[in-house]
Amino acid sequence: MSAAVMPRHARHAAGLMRSIYLPRTADALAFAMSTYGIPLMVLATTRSAALTGAAFALEWLPRLAAFGWAGSIVDRRGAAVVFHLASLGRALALAVGAVLLHLHPSGTAATATVMVLAATTGVLTEFSYIAAETAGAAAGRRAGKRAHRVQAVLLGIDQTSTLAGPALAGVLLLAGPPPMLAVITVLSLLAALLALRTPSSPVAPARAPKARSGAGLLTGWRTIRSLPALGWLVTGLTLSNLATGLLQAAGPVIVVEYFGQSTTAVGLVWSAAAAATLLAVTICRFAIDRLGLWPVGAVCAALASLACLAAAQAPDYLSYLALVAVLMAADGGMTVVLRTLRSRLIPAEKFGSTLSATILILLLPFPVAGVLTALTPPDALGHVITVCAALQALGLFCAFARLRTDPALRT
Repeated sequence: MSAAVMPRHARHAAGLMRSIYLPRTADALAFAMSTYGIPLMVLATTRSAALTGAAFALEWLPRLAAFGWAGSIVDRRGAAVVFHLASLGRALALAVGAVLLHLHPSGTAATATVMVLAATTGVLTEFSYIAAETAGAAAGRRAGKRAHRVQAVLLGIDQTSTLAGPALAGVLLLAGPPPMLAVITVLSLLAALLALRTPSSPVAPARAPKARSGAGLLTGWRTIRSLPALGWLVTGLTLSNLATGLLQAAGPVIVVEYFGQSTTAVGLVWSAAAAATLLAVTICRFAIDRLGLWPVGAVCAALASLACLAAAQAPDYLSYLALVAVLMAADGGMTVVLRTLRSRLIPAEKFGSTLSATILILLLPFPVAGVLTALTPPDALGHVITVCAALQALGLFCAFARLRTDPALRT
């Protein structure tokens, strides 16, 4: 069928595939592989639990530092330009890292290389993610009444990449760090090339104030404080993220050193968790329609708390995998509740700044989890996870007990 006679909606879908979905797929897969694969690579290269935790922190700390002003740069330069340059920069950093690790597979040089890669890819991935999110939001606005379909496809791409990325990284790492880095390099280059097809997003005026990013985060923080329901839920989920972040940071050490499995098994844990999360998100959408936000959120909070407490005492690899999958599925359900509550409570004129502040707060526990893993002897990781799981349970219990009678969660 020629383009001239192709239905309008089909042409629109084909255009979205080329300009939005394909670049997002390549970037999301590179994102997932680097986020989960680089800590695995650190463990394989250094055999050090402390350095593995430090690498996890180094991935997240620069992302948090970049978060406040990455969005401002995207607003000023456009999503397509930032998407292209960030993906290209990540490809260059990974290519250099692959060459260095091929020449120096062990020793001080290898340790320095993998730690620098963790920090560098963390920053560049944050820029490409924000640019891709901005491009996706713009595509949704152009789609009009079909906006929800665009967002559904983008969510599916992210979850599928999270499902495939960790397992793929673990399999490639069996051949050594350079092949894994080479594949992520190719994906990053592909994302950079496809980003050239991404439509330009609106840019801020050239004379716009440069301090808008910090002011936006302050506005978002004030808005969260003015909305008790949102504040309580964010507080509970922040404590929950400390426990889940610790499981992510300590995962390579637990699976490889404690359970005696391969690096591929670490990736399978998070791939199973992503599959369970995708299923849970689908179920929760229907459950919320029938039961309301609070019952679904409370059940997910209870499941997350119990699963995390049990995972800290898991006797073998399979039970650990199953418990982590249940934990992340329940966390996905609570994320649906959070997204719904945000859309109901946050004023439209403050939505962007409040969303940025909310995400920043929820991400803060991840570098803390990396530091805890780095400072904790491997034999004591189970005790630390238990303490964090107890804090998670207490935080979620207080949050949902406080929200039980809140009108925002009644429907």
